[in-house]
Amino acid sequence: MAENIRVRFAPSPTGFPHIGNIRTAFFNWLFARSNGGKFIVRVEDTDQERLVPGAVDAILDGLVWLGIDWDEGPRVDGPFGPYLQSERLDLYRQAADRLIAQGNAYRCYCTRERLAEVREVQQKEKRSIGYDRHCKSLTKEQCQDLDAAGAPSVVRFAMPGSGTTEVNDLIRGQVEWQNELVDDFVLLKSDGFPTYHLAVVVDDHLMEISHVLRAEEWLSSTPRHLQLYRAFDYPPPRFGHLPMILGPDRSKLSKRHGATSIMEYRDAGYLPEALKNFMVLLGWSLDDQTDVMPLDVIIKNFSLERVGKPAAIFDLERLGWMNGIYIRQLAPTELAAQMLPFLERDLPAELLPVDWEYFLRIVPLIQERLKLLSESAQITSYFFEDRLDYSAANLVQKGMDAESAVTALQRAGHALIGIDTFEAETIEQALRATAVELEFKPREFFGTLREAITARSATPSLFEVMAVLGKDRVLARFSAAAKQVSS
Repeated sequence: MAENIRVRFAPSPTGFPHIGNIRTAFFNWLFARSNGGKFIVRVEDTDQERLVPGAVDAILDGLVWLGIDWDEGPRVDGPFGPYLQSERLDLYRQAADRLIAQGNAYRCYCTRERLAEVREVQQKEKRSIGYDRHCKSLTKEQCQDLDAAGAPSVVRFAMPGSGTTEVNDLIRGQVEWQNELVDDFVLLKSDGFPTYHLAVVVDDHLMEISHVLRAEEWLSSTPRHLQLYRAFDYPPPRFGHLPMILGPDRSKLSKRHGATSIMEYRDAGYLPEALKNFMVLLGWSLDDQTDVMPLDVIIKNFSLERVGKPAAIFDLERLGWMNGIYIRQLAPTELAAQMLPFLERDLPAELLPVDWEYFLRIVPLIQERLKLLSESAQITSYFFEDRLDYSAANLVQKGMDAESAVTALQRAGHALIGIDTFEAETIEQALRATAVELEFKPREFFGTLREAITARSATPSLFEVMAVLGKDRVLARFSAAAKQVSS
């Protein structure tokens, strides 16, 4: 392995970054960090027709949110800039001219209509689909005449007509292609912008990239790139193609599986640490049993030898489970700080601002139940509301009638009035004694009380919730619930 490890993440801003893009970035980052190398970000924005406004910032902001920092690239610069391909066009034109001069490339003046006709004939005759090299035999004078007539042209690479191109892929092993099955692909488009194939080879060489780790879908492009390296007489980097990511039904990953923009995961309340842990398991494993790992352990143990060939399965339920684990590992104060923006986003305006000290008492009660930060408002709202939306049917538990429910609420309130220290332990003692006096089953009695103070059937410890709410709130809610049942 080369001593000077340099890897890159080279997204195209033709859309917002999804889990597949960011998994590739993360694996490159881990490889660099585990080997003391450099991680470079380069924006491949040469497909001008498909550029999406705001996509570059979305990509970079997504990396920042996840804590995937880069050593060179946009916002940080570096010795091999600029790092936007649209600012490097002269380099690609010079490279194309060099290949033409060497006889490794040629200008093609075929119209779209002719190319469509050629493709149609190839399909009818069940031949390999590809360019028929019609313009390869044009003389210099013919090209000059066409240029003078204003005929638009592209530059095509002249693939060898025989032999094989081979790569020893770092993940997939030995792979080879028959050269005659790879057509003369376009290097430079008629608008002067390069195709992916030319730009990626030129930039990877100039930026001294040592390893190219990319998605499996790019494996078929490797013979083109290796032939370009050979034509330029550049030493090629080592290639490694990461396994595909499929949905739980083993179909191509899509939005219905949860493959949304990376920033939507942030807005849904996933922790970046959990998402990184989840992503690394999409193709890599420490062993057969370890799921949850701190980042320093992942970096220390990351290697391409542990990256598998089979497709990885994206399971949103597993991500939710893992996010819950990371939430439970947070200190309550840290979790409160993470939850606060979601409360400010989702709670009604009249409940804001949240009292910070009061909120710090709430957080430990709900920490075990929280899976997503986006649940913050829903899971805590009854702590902040002045009036709850009661259902009389829920307040009257099974085995009770309206009269007994009202009695339970009134006697519970009376028992709590006399408590000097309003803490969970003393609250529990008083209420359990009341249940015995009234000869109520605990499940019925406490079910009514829980509905009265939360308007919910499932909450954290009833007595701890009461202690946090405080005596005045609890008594007021008992009274309001009794009125609801009586009405």
